[in-house]
This record gives sequence, structure tokens and C-alpha cells, in this order.
Amino acid sequence: MKSHPNWIDRCSELLSRRREATLFRQRQIVHSIDSTHIEIAGVRYVNFSSNDYLGLTHHPKLIQAIESSKETGSGAAALISGYTDYHARAEKNLAQWKGTEAAVLLPSGYQANLAAVQTLAAIGESYPAGVRFLVDKLVHASLIDAVRATESTMRIFPHNGMAKLLRLLEESDPNQLQVVLSESIFSMDGDAANLPRLAELKQKYPFVLLLDEAHGSGVYGPNGAGYAAELQLQSAVDVSIVTLSKAIGCVGGAVCSSDIFRDALVNFGRAYIYSTSIPPMIANCIDAALDVMREEPQRQKRVRDLARRVRAEMSAMKIPEGDSPIIPVIIGSEEATLRAAEELKKQKLLIVAVRPPTVPAGASRLRITLSCDHSDDEIATLIRCLKSL
Repeated sequence: MKSHPNWIDRCSELLSRRREATLFRQRQIVHSIDSTHIEIAGVRYVNFSSNDYLGLTHHPKLIQAIESSKETGSGAAALISGYTDYHARAEKNLAQWKGTEAAVLLPSGYQANLAAVQTLAAIGESYPAGVRFLVDKLVHASLIDAVRATESTMRIFPHNGMAKLLRLLEESDPNQLQVVLSESIFSMDGDAANLPRLAELKQKYPFVLLLDEAHGSGVYGPNGAGYAAELQLQSAVDVSIVTLSKAIGCVGGAVCSSDIFRDALVNFGRAYIYSTSIPPMIANCIDAALDVMREEPQRQKRVRDLARRVRAEMSAMKIPEGDSPIIPVIIGSEEATLRAAEELKKQKLLIVAVRPPTVPAGASRLRITLSCDHSDDEIATLIRCLKSL
């Protein structure tokens, strides 16, 4: 019988290849000081790598909400005994905030996307020709993984490529459910989806629009309700995904939708059905975050003002104008990007080097993220250090 290397040897070989290609990843222990400062191996850094855009992770009201809840865990999936009054109230408040009929809480944004896609795929099975997902090339990995896992038909269109999307819709089978997947604010480039054009296309073609508002929620719209709310285009969105671990400052995800889609997800979304509910104290914390966003709109204004300032002063580095707190500095090679990140670390600035497969080959970058809690002096230091690279 032919001999084959065992799986440990195969694994070791794969990891060695990653190291040689400067793509090996590893964790580091981080001690959180506050919303914008961390400590690594005894050294304090200004954190420009967190998605805590509104500085809510350390807000006193959120901490109080955690402490006031007497239940640390839910103990079961929602359909068993893990659905409490905390969960029901948080879902009701999330739906009101997003302007939808209903919301469903899940343990992560990843699982929220997975459950939503699973539900759409289940609905699509009732169509004579099934379901086809039309996906923006730069959507989050969780959406790509979700569609692949359902084994549904998937067509990728270029990032914000409305002309290609139009052709795909024109050629679509009327007996097939069409689902368009997009982010509102894209996680690696910080740019926005062409929602006005998507809304126009919906007037002519019958497709479902799933919009991942992970990075739009909290930063855009009235009370941080999202990018679609800012453009007053909520009615064009059928399913809205909220990630609660970014601007909201908590953990988990939510699928915001109509009542009928909520009921469908509870019945067909396997990622929801077979997952233990988020802890009640986290559901209570979500309510507190929604209150803070409503009571302290200056947080949203400041982070967008800071984004405009950094983008304006770094325009020579081909950073586009805008007000998203996600600012990419594209360098190209993995090695050069890692060196740049190390140089910034020497200046006590933590900015992570993002490399393939998270971004395409040749598009490695520094991904800068801003918080309303960054001081003016820290922003000035960031700009000075970036210009010196």
C-alpha cells in the first residue's frame, strides 16, 4: 500500500509555506486600557486597529448594564430555554432603531449572515429554478462562506459594478429567486455601496436585497441607524445585518427584517436554531448602547469629522475623500506592509498589516480605524508618522 504523509506533516508543510510567503498569522495578548489605548508586553500603544468607532466598549452605561444583569449565560438555544425578556426587549429595540418590523439576535455577525443566507436558500428551494445569489466581490467572508455552504448558485459582480449586476438581473430566470448581497460600508476599503442605484434596480427587477451594515451601523444615520437610514433608503433593504461588536461596543449580531422573514429564520436558519443564545447581560448591554447613541450624537459627529481630517491631510497617499472611519493605506507587498506596521509600532501606534487572503494579492495595506475617543494630538501624531513612512 502506498505511503502518504500523515496529517500533522501536511499541516506543518502548509504552515511553513505561509511563513515563507509572509502570510503566517498569530495572536498576541492585548491588555485593554480604555477605548483607544492598549498594552502589549508592557508597552502602551494608541490603538488605531479597533472597530470601536464610538468608544462604547468602556462607556459607563454599558458597563453598568452588564453589572446589573444577574445572568451570565443563557444556558440554551433560543428555541429551548435561552430566550429571556432581555433578548425580547433588545430585539424589539433593535427593530425600532433600524426601522424594521423585527430583529433576531445571534452570537456573532458572522452567524447572523450565515443564518440569513441559510434562510434565503431555504426559501429559494420552493422556486422551480431555485435561488441565485448575486454578490459584490468585496463583501465580507462570512457572506461568501454562507452561500458556498448552502451549495447555491453564486455569481460575483465587480465591486459596486452596477452595470454587471444589471446584466445579471436582465438575464435572470423568472422562476428563480434572485438575492443581491452587499455591505453598506465595506470593511477593508471603507467605501460605500451604491445604494441609490440598488434601490433603482429594485424598482424594475424583483430581487431580495441583503445589506450587511456591520460598519455602517452606529456611524451613519439618525441615532446611528445605518447608512441606508442616512440615505432614507431603508425600504429598499429586505434584510439588514447588524454586527454588535463594532460601533455598538458589545458582542453578537442581529438580523433585522420583516416579521415573516424573522419567522422564517427561526425555522430555517440553522446557525440560529443550533446556537446557544447570547448571554442576557449582553442583550441588556445592547439596550444601553442604543440609549447612548440616541443621547450622545456628538460621538458619531466626531468620528466622522476625524475621518475627514485624516483623509484630507493624507490625500497625497491616494486616500479618497470621505468620512468613513475605515481608512486604507495600500502599500502592495506583504513584506513592505509588515515593515510599515513595525515602524508605526515603534512610534507606539498599533495599526495592523492586512494581507492576503483577507485582501487580494498585491493589495496588502495598513487598515486604520478611528474612534471618537482619539484625541486631536493622537490624530496629529498618526498623520505625521504616516507621512514619514
